[in-house]
Amino acid sequence: MKKDKLTSIFFLILLFSTFPIPASWSAEECDITFEQIESHKAFFDDPRPLFKNLSHQKILPPEAYSKLAYDVETMKRTWAGVIGFKSPDVVGKIAPEIKPGIYSHQDKAKFPGLKTLMIPLQYDTFFKPGGPPHAGNFPEIEIIPTRQYYYALPISEATEKQMDKTQQNDQGYLISESYEAGFPFPRPSGKFKAQQIMYNWEKRYTMWDNTMLLQFVKGFKKDLKIDFDSSGRIWFLRLHGRVLMEPYGWYDDRARKLEEAKTVNFMNIAPRDLYGNVLNLVSYLDPNKIDQLMLYINALRRIRKLSGTDVQDQAVGQEITFDDFEGFNRKFSPKRYPWKFELIEEREYLVPACDQDGSIYVSRKGLEYRNIKFERRPIFVVKLTQTDPNYIYGHTILYIDQETFLYHHIENYDQKKRLYRTVTSLWSHFKDMGTFTLWQGVLRDYLDLRSDLSLQFLFPAMWINRDHVNLQSLIKGVK
Repeated sequence: MKKDKLTSIFFLILLFSTFPIPASWSAEECDITFEQIESHKAFFDDPRPLFKNLSHQKILPPEAYSKLAYDVETMKRTWAGVIGFKSPDVVGKIAPEIKPGIYSHQDKAKFPGLKTLMIPLQYDTFFKPGGPPHAGNFPEIEIIPTRQYYYALPISEATEKQMDKTQQNDQGYLISESYEAGFPFPRPSGKFKAQQIMYNWEKRYTMWDNTMLLQFVKGFKKDLKIDFDSSGRIWFLRLHGRVLMEPYGWYDDRARKLEEAKTVNFMNIAPRDLYGNVLNLVSYLDPNKIDQLMLYINALRRIRKLSGTDVQDQAVGQEITFDDFEGFNRKFSPKRYPWKFELIEEREYLVPACDQDGSIYVSRKGLEYRNIKFERRPIFVVKLTQTDPNYIYGHTILYIDQETFLYHHIENYDQKKRLYRTVTSLWSHFKDMGTFTLWQGVLRDYLDLRSDLSLQFLFPAMWINRDHVNLQSLIKGVK
């Protein structure tokens, strides 16, 4: 099999993976199937609130749920104390005439303040009726009052404990041994403020320490005809900075010795010709150490080790590379593809609100997002310029929330400064757990005019251990 085909399979697996859990694993584990999700939420034309009908409280054993749920008012108070503000208190100054309510694309001329408030590319290309060349417009939105968002109590407490302990070298790069857990820079400031913002994303808590993820992705050509349909499952295990599930801190002695940050298994079930291919990832804290990427090719019954340069290759049928996993997955290294960091703006923008009930959906006609809410958010706008001309992107612009440190929108430009790929993510926020997860999103390619729409459901999986994220265990599952 040719190398480009192998890497294409690898990246497909990177996002979408699944197979039945062997019955020999712990009897305490619970599982969610694709059929269960689809019975509560179809990919198209389904406004039902998935997070209410298939809530974590319903699917988890009571004891497990009780360990991951916290008092909401305590979480709000603690997180606000850690970062020093609440979002509702710092927005509302730009275009104050734009009030909560329903707005359609027809209101753009009536309310010029919308253009002032919105991210320029979203205003120009998303806020209009659906149609070629891209999927994922939102022609009608509901603006809601700005919410205060917050993290789970252990994350807030770890961040507070970490505050002022994390160190950077004279180039602004994180000194790994000075960081333990939580967000390293809850109040970014100083000469290296832009780098601090990006390190908060790098150390993100967008899953539980042990997580399973089920995902559906559909890809569309420039005429909006579907040309890719995939589903899959991911097993995720945080190995460093654990605060939500035992063991805390380092997962085990191996993780401590090798300075492992996380490990993940990806397995694809659809499309059928890629069924059974497995990718095993181990990432390291050292930014100059290449992550270990092992690919099992089911059709060949062979394992291949992928090189560090493969992270820039495009996934077959998709608008994504490994470096685009979760929207942005690049290491910050002074030696390998070093970036220039700039904070180019700090202001409020009108962006998609976190979905707290799972009612957002895509209409089959026009491939538009419906039931989508927007809110004013305090935003950092960070520009990363690549200093190595051999990297796939010349520069990237990220719109990052100041309260959650999650991005709302990413624009990637090629080495010719052409807009290449964009990511707009719709996050979920589980109020009782103080947890954010990637819920739905749209990836767009502005050179070949393709787009991908995704829907994913994540849930905590306390029973996951090294055996579940070991490549050999998944190979056995598909024989």
